Amino acid sequence: MKKAVLAVVTAAAVVAAALVPSGRPVEAATPGFGSAVSAVKQVSWQTNDSVNAVAVAGNTVFAGGLFTRIRPPGNAVGQGDAARTYLAAFNRSTGAPTRFAPKLNGSVWSIATSPDGKWVVIGGDFTSVNGQSRKRVALFSVATGGLVAGWDPAVNFRVAALAITGNTVYLGGSFGKVDRAVRNRLAAVTLNTGVLLPWDPDADDDVHAIDVSDDSKRVFVGGGFETLQGEPHHALAMVNTTTGAAYAMPAAAVIPAKTPDCDSRVKDIDTLGNKVFAGNAGSGSGCYDGMIAADATTGKLLWQSKCLGATEAVKAMGNWVYKGSHAHDCSRDGGFPDKTGMHHLLVHSALNGKLGPWYPNTDAGGETLVGPLAFASGGNDLWAGGDFTEVNGVPQQGLTRFTNAPGGARPGLPAAPKVSSTRVHRATVSFPTVVDVDNISLTYTLYRGKTKVGSWTRYSYSWTKPTVTTFADSGLTSGQSVAYRVEVTDGRNVRKSAVAAVRIR
Repeated sequence: MKKAVLAVVTAAAVVAAALVPSGRPVEAATPGFGSAVSAVKQVSWQTNDSVNAVAVAGNTVFAGGLFTRIRPPGNAVGQGDAARTYLAAFNRSTGAPTRFAPKLNGSVWSIATSPDGKWVVIGGDFTSVNGQSRKRVALFSVATGGLVAGWDPAVNFRVAALAITGNTVYLGGSFGKVDRAVRNRLAAVTLNTGVLLPWDPDADDDVHAIDVSDDSKRVFVGGGFETLQGEPHHALAMVNTTTGAAYAMPAAAVIPAKTPDCDSRVKDIDTLGNKVFAGNAGSGSGCYDGMIAADATTGKLLWQSKCLGATEAVKAMGNWVYKGSHAHDCSRDGGFPDKTGMHHLLVHSALNGKLGPWYPNTDAGGETLVGPLAFASGGNDLWAGGDFTEVNGVPQQGLTRFTNAPGGARPGLPAAPKVSSTRVHRATVSFPTVVDVDNISLTYTLYRGKTKVGSWTRYSYSWTKPTVTTFADSGLTSGQSVAYRVEVTDGRNVRKSAVAAVRIR
C-alpha cells in the first residue's frame, strides 16, 4: 500500500483540475509546473530489464521485476553495473542504490510496504530468497534489509498483487492454494507471523491489483475475474476485510462484459481519501482501456476516462491521478486524437477525470510494449517502473522518477515575432504559442525595445496547431526603426525570442 500523499494542495491546484482542451485550463498549482510533480526526469539508477513493481518506505524505494543488474544513470548496458537479482532498493532523495541485495531465483511482480514503514513484502514467481525457501512471497525488515525468519506462507503460483493494512497482508494473483489450503487467486496472511487467515473471496480468474481503503474498512480487488464466491462480480470489486464477501460496486458496471473480442481487465488500483481509482487494459481493438474513479464507501461511479491504450499503472496524489499506459487516443475525453503518437505518461484531474498539464514520455519495449508498468510515491515525488528504455528522449531503462522540485520544464523557445508596417504610424506583430510539457497555460509578453506593449495568456497542447496572436502597435513615428521580441513564462521559467525589426511607414 502507500499512503504518503501530497499534503499541500493549493487552491490553484483545485481549480487546475478542471483542465482540458474544451474549456479554459488553469494556472499552475506550483510556479513552474501545473500538477503535483514536474515532467522533468530526475536522476536515478536504471535496470537491465523490466521493473514490474515499486513501493516506498520512508526514504527507501523498492523495485522488483525481471532485471538482474542495475547501473548508473547515463550508462549503457554493462557499464558500471551491479548485480541485483529481481529486487533492489534505492535512496528516494538521490536515486542511488542502497546495499539491499537479496538473491532471488525468480521474478518479482508485486511489492507492498507496511503503513508504518517498517516492513516490505514482495510477491512473484520466486521460490527461494538468499538460499532459503520462500514460495512466491517474502517479508523483509526495511531497517536492516534482512529476510524475516519463519515468515514463509507457501503460495503455489504467481503473487501479482499485494496490500498491507494493520496486521494483514492481502495477496492476489494466479494461485490456487496457500499453505496447501484452497485460496483461489485471493488470500490474506498475518503480517507478524505469516499465518493464513480465513479471508477467501474466491475469484474465478486472475487478480492483478489490490488496495485497501484509507480507513481500512474495505478491500478493492481488480483483474479478469467474472465471479467472487460464486456471485457475479466482473473485473473490479469491493470486498469485506474479514469475510471476503463482496459489496455492491456500481462503478464496475461501466467495464464491458467479457466477449471473445474484448477482455477488459483492471490492472492497477489506488485509493486516496474516499476515492478509489482503477486502470483497465483491454484486449482487442477498441476494448476498454480507460480509468475509473469511484466512491470508496458506496462504490458509486464518480467519473470515467475513455482513452484508448492499455492502462497499467495509476497513482493518486492530491487532486491528480497519474497514469502509465500506451494511450494513443483520448479524443473521447476531449484530449488528443489517434495518430498523435503514444502518450505513455499522463495525468488526470482526480475531481473530474479531465486530462491535466503533465506530458513527459517514455518509449515502450520488452514483452508488454506499454512502457510504464508501476508507480509509487513518497508524497512529493513519483517513481515509475516499466519496460521502457528512454525517458523524455534520453536513455533511461526500467526506472525513473519525477519530483516537485521548483522549476519544472521550460516552455519552448518562442520564435522571433513576424512584424510588418503597411499603415502609417503603425506596426503589426504576430507570434505563435509554444508548448510546455508540464503546463498548459503560459503567459506571453510582447516588448518594443524595452517597453512592454502587451501581455496575453494562451493555452497550448503538443497535439494541436499553435495559436497565433496578432497585435497592432499604433502611434509610432514614421521612418523610425523599431524592434520587437516575445517573452514566454510558465510562472517561473522565462524564454525570450530573437528580435525582429521593422521600419515604420
